[in-house]
Amino acid sequence: QVQLAESGGGLVQPGGSLRLSCTASGFTFSSYVMSWYRQAPGKERELVAAIGSNGGNRNYADSVKERFTISRDNAKTTVYLQMNSLKPEDTDVYLCNARRPGWALNNYWGQGTQVTVSS
Repeated sequence: QVQLAESGGGLVQPGGSLRLSCTASGFTFSSYVMSWYRQAPGKERELVAAIGSNGGNRNYADSVKERFTISRDNAKTTVYLQMNSLKPEDTDVYLCNARRPGWALNNYWGQGTQVTVSS
């Protein structure tokens, strides 16, 4: 059973920080590119950050560069998103994604964790 279990979301004040975690099971984690997406109501799902299977080739949306950091621990089958200097516009449901390059059907999503940035 493939599972992506997200945690770490919540309510934070502007300028604050959160660390999201996504722990995977049911597939070979180290073979997958891991990503964080976010989606607000009525908007398209947006790629926030992605990290290669071995921890290299990290990419970020321009809106979060220098504020967010994606990392992974393959031994723990976990991907993280450290979110600093949070802004109200960062308020979204954040979703963990796992995909295996070259294998279109190997594309998994977590249920999402709510991040709310508000004073």
